[in-house]
Amino acid sequence: MAGAGILTVVMLMIMTSICSYKVSADPDMLQDVCVADLTSGITINGFVCKKNASATDFFFAGLAKPGVINNAVGSIVTPADVMQIPGLNTLGVSMARIDYAPGGLNPPHTHPRATEIIFMLEGELDVGFITTANVLISKHIVQGENFVFPRGLVHFQKNNGKVPAAVIAGFNSQLPGVQVIAATLFGASPPVPDNVLTIAFQIDTKEVEEIKSTFAPKK
Repeated sequence: MAGAGILTVVMLMIMTSICSYKVSADPDMLQDVCVADLTSGITINGFVCKKNASATDFFFAGLAKPGVINNAVGSIVTPADVMQIPGLNTLGVSMARIDYAPGGLNPPHTHPRATEIIFMLEGELDVGFITTANVLISKHIVQGENFVFPRGLVHFQKNNGKVPAAVIAGFNSQLPGVQVIAATLFGASPPVPDNVLTIAFQIDTKEVEEIKSTFAPKK
């Protein structure tokens, strides 16, 4: 009986450890550095390590200046993830800069692999996320303030001010991923069937085709 009790405790400890591991964004690192070899043809969950590391692998200056906004939504994201900083491979962190024109929107989207925290560099934003119970959690933030978007939940940022705005975002993943809701559903390739979208959004086929046309690749 004592042996069975010990085995039960051990099994509970193992299961607790596994569950704790599963909720982390990225696996723990197993060595000091593993600079991503972005040219390798080997496919793994992450990137294979290249042999030699240098300071360049851990450096990126791309967040220093505002991004150029030339799109319909009035915002631009400049990522600083493992694709720009190979040294982030296995480290479980990344950043981004988002710039917004007056009236600009970072459209509703989700990061499947990371929680996001933003720091307001300048300007002001109306921000929010939606829970799985369809509750909107929103806030007006200004320069110097932070806001957090939980992992996987749909969220957005809108500049309702009269001047440009900018934030620095942090993620607990080397490559958080992003799915912009509208572009994902109406710009997928191959396309999502019209009858799926007509029922989901309670609109007709003509309206679906019109929306799809706005997300079609520019020729």
